[in-house]
Amino acid sequence: MAKPVDTSPRILSPTVRAALWMIASCGLMSVLAAIARHLSLSGMHPNMIAFFRMALALMCMLPWAAQAGWQGVKTDKFGLYCFRALISTCALMTWFWAIALIPLAEMTALSFLAPIFATIGAAVFLKETVRARRWTATLIGFLGALIIIRPGLIEMSLGSWIALAGAGFIGISILNIKTLSRTESPNKVVFYMNLLITPMALVPALFIWEMPDPALWGWILAMGPVAVLGHIMMVHAYSLGDASAIVPFDFSRLPFAVLIGWMAFGEVADLWTWVGAVVIFSSTLFITRREAAQKKNDRSVATERIPGNQ
Repeated sequence: MAKPVDTSPRILSPTVRAALWMIASCGLMSVLAAIARHLSLSGMHPNMIAFFRMALALMCMLPWAAQAGWQGVKTDKFGLYCFRALISTCALMTWFWAIALIPLAEMTALSFLAPIFATIGAAVFLKETVRARRWTATLIGFLGALIIIRPGLIEMSLGSWIALAGAGFIGISILNIKTLSRTESPNKVVFYMNLLITPMALVPALFIWEMPDPALWGWILAMGPVAVLGHIMMVHAYSLGDASAIVPFDFSRLPFAVLIGWMAFGEVADLWTWVGAVVIFSSTLFITRREAAQKKNDRSVATERIPGNQ
């Protein structure tokens, strides 16, 4: 028997719903970062945190996979998933290492470089044409990073370098997730990410393996559902709206991180972190909107070339 079609009107537009999903995702991912920082400050190795994060998220997704069955999880993009898993493992490890070494606000601000690295990746690996204005915006974004880390004025910490590397890996992953979200459901994208990354994260964890303190298990177990929900919300947001409309709401991660960092760890973000974050985010927003405008222009040109539209 066919399911009834939902013909009820939507109160909120897809763009507004996408924005709300993105803000909710940012909140949960900030909570995940705070849990990871608490675990690292409690003596747990970042490699262990990364493995448990993926393993527990995979366990949360198994009931969905069992219900969906083979028809629900089969894909013709397995190679793309494998590539994403490799890049995302690198992003995961650098992310948790950075969280262990630098304050949440600084790590979050530097992570805004990811779309800028995505622009560089699109030019280098996908051979996309990147014009002068986008290159200028990219350079301005890196200027924002220099404002935050202030090399030469303060000592450039290892955590900052790792955060920059992590942003680069996330940037490549952004290119991948944009492609997957066009045809794959949010649940499927998250399921394959957890399925493939978990064994990859296990390998470095084995070299330093030791059972966590029993007092930490509540926090460890919380990482799974928080990570899954946050990631599904992010993918769902990108599936509902254009990236140019969604990216501005990614900036909500910074106030979330600043608030949680202050309440949980007594960390206070300095003025330069805010200034650098605004510079980075402004350049990211410009790049995203330029991409959207270019795609719209390309579609208009293609439509004009269709016979009958002359």
